[in-house]
Amino acid sequence: MEPKQIVQKWVEAFNKGDADEIAEFYSEDAVNHQVANEPVVGKKAIKQMFADEFAAAEMVCIVENIFQDSQWAILEWKDPIGLRGCGFFQFENGVIVFQRGYWDKLSFLQAHNLPIPS
Repeated sequence: MEPKQIVQKWVEAFNKGDADEIAEFYSEDAVNHQVANEPVVGKKAIKQMFADEFAAAEMVCIVENIFQDSQWAILEWKDPIGLRGCGFFQFENGVIVFQRGYWDKLSFLQAHNLPIPS
């Protein structure tokens, strides 16, 4: 599968809120860096990150665009409440080795009535 197709499958897993399924898209030593947070390193830690996030808030990813350039895919997304962001995914051997995401953390926390760190 091409990176663009894998990201489409990743979105499907994300929208199910299934941390086990979504973790299978990552290599054992992958890095997921949502720039509003510290980088998360390793498939096990990434799985836990998603489990925690899915438990904290109901999240839905609506694809606006998915672009591909060689072993990279770029996801431009929105959600039903109006938040927007984008993610960059680097692939090796059909799995994500690096992901970086850009989104507004303050707006997300406020929209989901989550605590705002001091």
